[in-house]
Amino acid sequence: MTLLRAATLAALLAVSVQPVLAAGTQHNVLIFVADGLRYVSVTPRSAPTLWRIKSQGVDFTNSHSLFPTITTVNASAIATGHYIGDTGNFGNTIFSGFGTPPVVGFEDDPTLGKMNDHFGGNYLNETSLIAAAREAGFATAIMGKVGPTSIQDVTQRDGKGTIVIDDAFNTDEGITVAPEILDAIKAAGLDANAPKTDAPNNKQQRYMISVATKVVLPKLATSGKQFAMLYWSRDPDMSQHVQKDSTINGPTGRAGIKDADETLAALLDWLKANKLDKTTDVFVTADHGFSTIDNIDASGVARPSKFLATDLGKALNLPVTKGAALGADPAHPDVLVVPNGGSDLIYLFGADTKARAAQVVDQLTKLDYISGVFVNDDLGDFPGSLPMSAINWRGTAITPHPSIVVSFASHLMKGCKPELMCAAETADTSLTTGQGMHGTFSRADTRNFMAATGPDFKTRFADKAPVSNADINPTLARIMDLHIQPKGGLVGRPATEALKGGKNTSFSHSRMASAPAANGQKTVLEYQRVGDTRYFDAAGFPGGTVGLTGH
Repeated sequence: MTLLRAATLAALLAVSVQPVLAAGTQHNVLIFVADGLRYVSVTPRSAPTLWRIKSQGVDFTNSHSLFPTITTVNASAIATGHYIGDTGNFGNTIFSGFGTPPVVGFEDDPTLGKMNDHFGGNYLNETSLIAAAREAGFATAIMGKVGPTSIQDVTQRDGKGTIVIDDAFNTDEGITVAPEILDAIKAAGLDANAPKTDAPNNKQQRYMISVATKVVLPKLATSGKQFAMLYWSRDPDMSQHVQKDSTINGPTGRAGIKDADETLAALLDWLKANKLDKTTDVFVTADHGFSTIDNIDASGVARPSKFLATDLGKALNLPVTKGAALGADPAHPDVLVVPNGGSDLIYLFGADTKARAAQVVDQLTKLDYISGVFVNDDLGDFPGSLPMSAINWRGTAITPHPSIVVSFASHLMKGCKPELMCAAETADTSLTTGQGMHGTFSRADTRNFMAATGPDFKTRFADKAPVSNADINPTLARIMDLHIQPKGGLVGRPATEALKGGKNTSFSHSRMASAPAANGQKTVLEYQRVGDTRYFDAAGFPGGTVGLTGH
């Protein structure tokens, strides 16, 4: 038995509670997000708890992350059930259109507050599942990684509604936590601050699960209400990003998977010890897949960070000034490149953005590390690229819309199996070759882990229909009898085939391709469809994206 599991079991014995509601009358929901967990990395040996969930409950065998396959992008989809064209959370880092600097990162609580303040109180412009549950009278809590955690109920910042505890809580940069929660944390013998992140992240994971099982879950269980909780585990993402084992499949990455598995086990152990396991639905997902970075160019030289901005500056004869701004004045650039790991956002400014877009797309199709270009529909059609509407990027979003989004190229590492554990990708990041990244449109990055168990889900059911992170909200909303009124129309679907009594769902495979650029390059998109709902498998230039089969 590991130290994490042993410590958790001891905690369970110490803090068992008696739920206020009688057994059988509660109807609770627990969402567990294992950041960066790949579907094929879950085995009986590597992750016995996760394996048991998918084997004994529902195994979503055709799961999908949304592109860009980045954390806060998918956090917004998990929260709201909407695709990115509605949430406006276009990357971990975007151009906000206000403030200094106007480029902001969403993995930061003060930034999320400023975005809300600027965009009418809720920058996502949609109601999240946790917010709807709170408004319907559920006791609610969200815990885990700073950024994606608070996105789950993004307007809750004063400690008076949903319990919000991320790994920056009780600091100058954190969200307000109610005094009684802080007192309970201290009374449980725990520090009033989370440990710093590490790789593997087991020290912080142990601390956060102690807070969950000694304070938060007991608070929810004794509230006299049904409860809904989301727990966002930093691992295996943290460990896979910064490991130094030459690939993300080494000891550090495996330790990160173990961290996530043991964290989920601790939550399930608590539910069982307190006789809530039979009345709680558990939905497990990962925000995205993962790949190993390969930033070595054809001449054997490592690409520096912000290499796309540098190359575009040279091609367009524009100076690259502060950050990744192109033009003579960094405060008013002609082109702004915003790095997001395996994908980059490009914003165009000035009088003739259509002409500039034609120049930029032409250059992008010539770069050997690019594989896939999508352009804002308002700018027109450009050979070699597909419109953003093709990937559900055109909706009711109220944040500034990028002009172009690119996916970087990916390939398979030699001598490595299975395929989706073996992808290497170009990435615009300060991390180095051999470390981990995600964000591309490869199937290695879009293939996340998803599974579910509980009183409303089928048992031993392999769901072959496509599902995505945008389906979690509508599926659980149906279970919880929540009626959420959407503003935008880019929504997921309830995965009714996974629910008891649900019928199997029919689906189809589709493909679209752009007109070829002058050099013959074209962007190809492969996706699946259930009714009007689309699921994106892979996209890019033929031969440049892992999992893209069309030529």
